[in-house]
Amino acid sequence: MSNPVAISVVIITYNEERNIERCIQSVEGLADEVLVVDSFSKDRSAEIAERMGARVLQHEFEGHIEQKNWAVSQSRNIYILSLDADEMIDKNLCEEILKIKNNWFADGYVFNRLNNYCGKWLKHGGWYPDKKLRLWDSRKGKWTGKNPHDEYVMEEGAAIKHIQGNILHYSFNSIQEHMQQVNYFTDLSARAYYHKGRKASLADVLIRTHWKFFRDYFIRLGFMDGYYGLIVCLISSFATFLKYLKLRELYKKGGT
Repeated sequence: MSNPVAISVVIITYNEERNIERCIQSVEGLADEVLVVDSFSKDRSAEIAERMGARVLQHEFEGHIEQKNWAVSQSRNIYILSLDADEMIDKNLCEEILKIKNNWFADGYVFNRLNNYCGKWLKHGGWYPDKKLRLWDSRKGKWTGKNPHDEYVMEEGAAIKHIQGNILHYSFNSIQEHMQQVNYFTDLSARAYYHKGRKASLADVLIRTHWKFFRDYFIRLGFMDGYYGLIVCLISSFATFLKYLKLRELYKKGGT
């Protein structure tokens, strides 16, 4: 393309006043539009986003996948950079995307994501490179997956390229935050599995839990991230245990 493309940065929020300013700042000079779709936050998320120059829309939350697809549909440009509020792009990634704006040559672009956990950057245990498809031509794909685990899928035959730089993800400030999210997400995952008719025996629960820890801590070298590497692998395996245990409870209670 001879002319630079216009990119909309699309972010969904709920009670993200701690993160949203950092996220928007990281795309200054890159974004032709910053669109924040807020689901009626009880904090100053929307106010901060508007002060930073974002266009803010309110939309009732119906699920991560539904919310993100709706947000993309409201953007003013067909080229989308999707970020979560607790993410930002580093300098190298910003420079690479600026180059792509002037020479858009693929349908979608994949980046690495580097996760910060309680102040520690995690580079092992399956947490890095944590590749994410976040820049795309919105005519060529859509958000899909199983709530709360969304995934952007391009149409068959779409050209996808990997580019240098990182999304920096400030995941959790405390172990308590992580545990709260585990409880919430395992509720959603168990219910999604239930509605798909998926089942798990007690043996499945135990085997999957132990395998999750062994794979992340030993095979994926989680131990190299020290104390927090151990904590993350333990909590991740517990999340697997809890998800399948909640699934079994749903069957016992008839889905209620």
